[in-house]
Amino acid sequence: MSMPSLPVSTIFFDMDNTLFDLVEAQVASCREVVRFLGHDDGEELFSYFLRPVHGFESHENIRQYMEERTIPVDGTFKKACRIYETEKLRHISPYPGVAETLRQLHERGYPMCIVTDAHSRDATLRLEKIDLLPFFTGMIAYDLVQVKKPAPGPFLAALEMMRASPDNTLLVGDSIRRDIEPCARLGIRTVYARYGDRFADGRRDPGADFIIDGLDELPVIIDQINRS
Repeated sequence: MSMPSLPVSTIFFDMDNTLFDLVEAQVASCREVVRFLGHDDGEELFSYFLRPVHGFESHENIRQYMEERTIPVDGTFKKACRIYETEKLRHISPYPGVAETLRQLHERGYPMCIVTDAHSRDATLRLEKIDLLPFFTGMIAYDLVQVKKPAPGPFLAALEMMRASPDNTLLVGDSIRRDIEPCARLGIRTVYARYGDRFADGRRDPGADFIIDGLDELPVIIDQINRS
């Protein structure tokens, strides 16, 4: 006989590709960088960010791209990086329904916490740019814990920061490996944001408690849990 689930009292959110489309923002910023450099197109540069070498947002991807094309780095690399960061931030916008849903949950009194692999400065700038920062009472970023997901550290730190129990916490994220699986192991209920996973078509069973195709579906799920 299954035990009744406890009500949701705290909500964790992944940030990039859960609240907004960081991939599209990166592609757009890569287009501006290569326009400045006068080589190839944005997709070609973006492919470097997908390689498991320097990291998904590391400027070293731009350096490698330039070196492999014998583009002089001196005096150009730093400007290319500035263009990349400026344009990436400029192109970030929330997914449909995100702001309205977060406002609704905030008004209903749910404490909400960001759990992200981004640095806190970048996370704050992104959330400020799209006017979402006021909805969150906590943030766990890479520079605060010095370990990235799927390690349990970020989620454990978030539980401690929010004074929350896994049984009463719900996590919303787009990555099965970095969000859903580690939280499931910790006993945190999970919502798979399928709309933010660019590889979602190839997934069979994400192993999440719930699956959504838009964040506006979240309040109904929370009500469903709280009634059970």
